[in-house]
Amino acid sequence: MKNMFAATYAPMKEDFSINPVEVSNYSNYLLRNKVFGVFINGSTGDFVSLTGNERIELLEAWSEERKNGLYLINHVGSNSLKEAEGLAQASVGKADAIAAIAPFYFKPANVQQLLDYCKAIAAKAGDLPFYYYHLPVLTGVNFSMTVFGEMAKKQIPNFAGIKFTENNLVEFQKTNLNHPDLDVFFGVDEAFCSSLGSLSKGWVGSTYNHLSPLFHEIKAEFDKGNLEKALQLQNLVVTFVETLSTYGSFNGSGKSFMSALGVNCGPSRFPHPTLTNSQLENAAKTFDSIGLSPYFSS
Repeated sequence: MKNMFAATYAPMKEDFSINPVEVSNYSNYLLRNKVFGVFINGSTGDFVSLTGNERIELLEAWSEERKNGLYLINHVGSNSLKEAEGLAQASVGKADAIAAIAPFYFKPANVQQLLDYCKAIAAKAGDLPFYYYHLPVLTGVNFSMTVFGEMAKKQIPNFAGIKFTENNLVEFQKTNLNHPDLDVFFGVDEAFCSSLGSLSKGWVGSTYNHLSPLFHEIKAEFDKGNLEKALQLQNLVVTFVETLSTYGSFNGSGKSFMSALGVNCGPSRFPHPTLTNSQLENAAKTFDSIGLSPYFSS
């Protein structure tokens, strides 16, 4: 469980500007709860709603936390290759690795075009490991990661692996089996238990912000062979996501719920909701009623 990464929210002030001061508290909270590292400026962090300068502001704030042992992956992907290259270059000396999602407006037509995009970004990051961020449900770019991994190893010297955020365990296990030399991080929190039997080497997700003790227990039960118990605990994760999603979107609701755990991530930018105190109280009552509350990070 060493390689459990929280996909972090972008802390904001009430006026929707970035609040880098909260990052230190956020970092200490994650370290207390045995999270190995952070994946910043990703989908959970609403990177598409941030300017390039804001993404660098968050990078600089999180970079200060590396001295405490927090591993930092900075997502630099963008529809603008030029912006992605600039963010990759800004990561040198500040991050431990970078990642990039596929461009999702003008999409690559084939694997080689996607590789050309990744290759250009990775080349600006010096010796930093480069991870491809596979998220086809949002990008519409969905090539075989088994094939992509084989080609990327030949063309990108600092290629280190894939953040695999697709609910496709068959392709995930194929990618792992064919590429034991790569880090293939699983990114579907609701299927965490299933990933344990598919050779997952690590995990990146939103709910590791809230429920890392629960995930540690799921893995402990799985390792002991208590599969029914592990799945019962996994279902609590599913209920957590489904409950908060009823308020409009999990991104905004999950961010708002961080305040109940002692981290003030502030409001969410359009179109994600910012929950009211009443909504947060109602969600908390639901979690109490199903026995989830003892598993919250603290």
